[in-house]
Amino acid sequence: MASNHPRPVSRLLNRKGLQSIRKDGANSLVFWTLALIIGCAAGWATLAFRVGIATLQEHIYGESDVQLASAASQLPWFWVLMVPVVGGLIVGFILQRFTPDGRVRTVAHVIEGAALHNGKVEGKAGLASALASFITLSTGGSSGREGPVVHLAAVISSKVSRLIKADGITARDLLGCAVASAVAASFNAPIAGTIFAMEVILRHYAVHSFGPIVIAAVSGALISRFGYGDITEFSLPAHELEFYVELPAFVLLGLLCGLVSVVMMQAIFFAEDRGDRWQQQFKIPGWLRPGIAGLMLGAMAIFVPNIIGVGYETIFLALTAKITFWAAVGLAIVKVAAVAVTMAGRMGGGAFSPALMLGALTGLAFGWVATAVFPSVSGTQSLYALAGMGAVGAAVLGAPISTTLIVFEMTGDWQIGLAVMLAVAFSTTLASKFVARSFFLEQLERRGVRLAAGPQAYLLATIPVSDLMRGLDHPRMGSTERCEALIAEDCYVVASSSLEVALPLFDGAKHQFLPVVSTDETGAPEELLGTLFQVDALRAYSEAMAETVREQHA
Repeated sequence: MASNHPRPVSRLLNRKGLQSIRKDGANSLVFWTLALIIGCAAGWATLAFRVGIATLQEHIYGESDVQLASAASQLPWFWVLMVPVVGGLIVGFILQRFTPDGRVRTVAHVIEGAALHNGKVEGKAGLASALASFITLSTGGSSGREGPVVHLAAVISSKVSRLIKADGITARDLLGCAVASAVAASFNAPIAGTIFAMEVILRHYAVHSFGPIVIAAVSGALISRFGYGDITEFSLPAHELEFYVELPAFVLLGLLCGLVSVVMMQAIFFAEDRGDRWQQQFKIPGWLRPGIAGLMLGAMAIFVPNIIGVGYETIFLALTAKITFWAAVGLAIVKVAAVAVTMAGRMGGGAFSPALMLGALTGLAFGWVATAVFPSVSGTQSLYALAGMGAVGAAVLGAPISTTLIVFEMTGDWQIGLAVMLAVAFSTTLASKFVARSFFLEQLERRGVRLAAGPQAYLLATIPVSDLMRGLDHPRMGSTERCEALIAEDCYVVASSSLEVALPLFDGAKHQFLPVVSTDETGAPEELLGTLFQVDALRAYSEAMAETVREQHA
């Protein structure tokens, strides 16, 4: 007799559901259902992350981030000093224990996972990074919560992709769904979440993935509204441009914000390099580095408590023009230093919220000058603060479209679109001349992962030599004597390398194939394993490019 009990979801996925996903991809109804499930999971994870930080901040400082600076200014100096130290030591232990390199995973790793690892990121290290960032943001770290929740969402989608054995295209689409939900839940911004996932993470706007990503983003936004209500992040009075003659001022503001964003990014990289040098020079244990950074942050926070946490209180004060010119300039300088210390100290957190705060302060300072010099044709100072917030944020993310939308959705002010878009356009254009298009891509470039140039540059790194080589038993392997002669000339390729290393070796050489070898501990060739033919390498690269084009235009 047939059972009346419904079959488990896992059984459905293992059979008909998986067949549907593999056949139709993102056009499958099962895939859309899976996108909704992942979107809800990422949205709830983001909400829990945000509520958890606020709760812990209230226990430690007496207030959440909305009034954190004001609350910290009333606390004893030794408390403000020691809280980031304790938080840093806890972070150091977590990263030392649960990550292979003692580093927090960031948005850059999500971008790398989408491009090079078939839409997947590390699980254990990712969860440890989320916990480390949670502690950092709750105990005075000067960074943002958006980066950690993006990576946490990527961990969720990667777990699902591994469970269903998803191919690269499907896993990337699921990754986009998870990220869109996380951003939408973090900012209550479903439109920006959708575009962010495609502009920053997937780096294409394929129609086939748009629908599921929208579903996930909407689910994330609804979860955010369940927790915090249907309100914007900042409630501001409506802004209007006094006259179109004011628009050139926003071009100048955009250029200024582009320079400020470059200063912030380069300060972080400089601090990281200096921290690595000092750690090696003075033999500082890896677990102690975040604690030292916490001590530096605590010392700064005694005098400037505005650097603590995400900085939304300071952003709101800037957007309402309640900070003077010199105070805005001073806070911007100290904020750059605090973010650099936090990032270089490997404490965790993201760079986007600090960029928003820095942009709001920069725009406000510019606005004080503009309204003083041209009072008859200038709007309010807070209008410039709003445009500056978007301009610096967009330059750091390398995402002008999604950042502009985030600013609109965070403030609910769509009336000053021309001003914000002008400032964003000029800031991102200028900043891209100094970094590899964004803070995240520049981070990858510094690790030798070159994604900024596009798939034609990085696809070679995704194709292992071992997958293409003709083994010793292959009938058309090539002459063993010729292989030995080439090895003697140091003309060979290591089996563990990729086409990124192998293909350039054919340039300038008149060889149809190269020997593929294993190496010993010194890196010297040890054993002949087979041969790599140039025609096979070129065919594999061509197929990979064709597959990428199909994915991006499907």
